[in-house]
Amino acid sequence: MTLELKLRKIGNSVGLVLPKEALAHLKVEEGDTVTLTESQDGMRLTASNPEFAKTMAVFESLNRRYRNTLRELAK
Repeated sequence: MTLELKLRKIGNSVGLVLPKEALAHLKVEEGDTVTLTESQDGMRLTASNPEFAKTMAVFESLNRRYRNTLRELAK
């Protein structure tokens, strides 16, 4: 899917309005969070999943806490 989008002035900022097709493709709706990241081929817009982010935060905490145990189990 390739869409040409126009930047628009919104108050004192500049915004990007996403059409319905783009929102459906990203599986997001008003109020959701999206992430814009730099990649090798330009910029990438992805949908953020708060539940996944919460789960990953728990995993990272446990991974740091039990690093040596997990290393031994991986042998």
